[in-house]
Amino acid sequence: MEKRRQGMEVEALAARLAKETGVSVEQSRQLIELIGTDWNSLLREARLLKDAH
Repeated sequence: MEKRRQGMEVEALAARLAKETGVSVEQSRQLIELIGTDWNSLLREARLLKDAH
């Protein structure tokens, strides 16, 4: 049950990151896997990723 809840939280975070930065949800999931859930770090990296494309 705990793992399922964590998965739902990651999905919500990925969706929020995608909405706020313009990267895809899949890219957001990958960033969360690499960086973790630190919001400021995720925003920075997602913005860099978006600017690179």
